[in-house]
Amino acid sequence: MKKVLITGASGDVGTRLRKLLKGVYPEIRISDIKKPVDLRPDEQFVQAELADMAQVEKAVAGIEGIVHLGGFSVEGPWETILNSNIVGCYNLFEAARKAGVKRVIFATSNHAVGFYPRSRKIGIDAPVRPDSRYGVSKAFGEALGAMYAYKHGLRVTCLRIGNVADAPIDLRRLS
Repeated sequence: MKKVLITGASGDVGTRLRKLLKGVYPEIRISDIKKPVDLRPDEQFVQAELADMAQVEKAVAGIEGIVHLGGFSVEGPWETILNSNIVGCYNLFEAARKAGVKRVIFATSNHAVGFYPRSRKIGIDAPVRPDSRYGVSKAFGEALGAMYAYKHGLRVTCLRIGNVADAPIDLRRLS
């Protein structure tokens, strides 16, 4: 893969990932609703609101793989979650399909399975149990990714992110 798009590139995870991917891919396009303050000369920035299909299609054009980190990253009002995470996720997968993108990595969340008791260990096959509207949006993204994989042959990986920090701030986040 030579041309990769990172959505949500101005966020915490996107900023960290951009540093790690420097020099790995010949072309890295980054996208967000706001331009990152640390944009590098080797990065191409495309401003895009995920709820706007035309903007998403522009960001995806000519891309071979996508790391989808974009969207609203915490619990919030339903309209915000709906537009950023649900409509935005659909737009991203559909634009990827139409553009012939081969691979999408979708950043989901532990909140998709957050209503299991903390004392219970769960594996990757545990049914979703969202703990919030945000968790519902991530469960939706996982299901949507599966549908695009099965129906359209898109290679989709869903990564449930729990916590991102330089170091764990408590024992629970170390587990």
